[in-house]
Amino acid sequence: MSDTDSFIDEVTEEVRRDRLFAFMKRWGWVAVLLVLVLVGGAAWREYTSVRDQAAAQALGDEILAALDADEAGARVSALSEISAGEPGAQALIDMLTASEAARAGDADAAEQALEAVAANGEVPEIYREIASYKAFSRSDSGLSAEDRRVRLEALAVPGKPLRLLAEEQLALLEIERGDTDAATARLQRIIEDSEATAGLRQRASQLIVAMGGKPDAG
Repeated sequence: MSDTDSFIDEVTEEVRRDRLFAFMKRWGWVAVLLVLVLVGGAAWREYTSVRDQAAAQALGDEILAALDADEAGARVSALSEISAGEPGAQALIDMLTASEAARAGDADAAEQALEAVAANGEVPEIYREIASYKAFSRSDSGLSAEDRRVRLEALAVPGKPLRLLAEEQLALLEIERGDTDAATARLQRIIEDSEATAGLRQRASQLIVAMGGKPDAG
């Protein structure tokens, strides 16, 4: 009985081996291809990571070199020659260009650079809002107080990243037109807002005191 069982086991094992060889002969290329894909994918990710890091470092070096120029006009010229390729990085360059153009006294160039960022739908929302905020917060923007108010109210919507900064600017507009009660109430809301930074709370408190009021710390 044991010899019969041993013979059956040997035959069964041989059949299994034949089936395995047949399966490998038919589908083994799939396993090889899968290994090649995994190895190739890992190599490609490593290559792109190194490439992107090198590109980012090169871009950073270009920006620093442009900002090293002695005069604001020269810095504007150097920055305008840099092309980032990636929308977010280009937005940063454009905003730096606007800042240097303002220092050089070229208000038109500063406004154009900021408007280009604000109107670019490929740029992350936070960059567009910062550019828009900077554009109409400039003293030489040429916008009326009413136009500034409308634009600031669009940024002061709950959930917007620059909401509290826009609220601060709205309070300043209210002070300009003599509505100190509205300004004080708005500034007090900023102080009580859990998202307000310590610096923003301090500025709001100082403005209330400057208007003859007393901020409520509680």
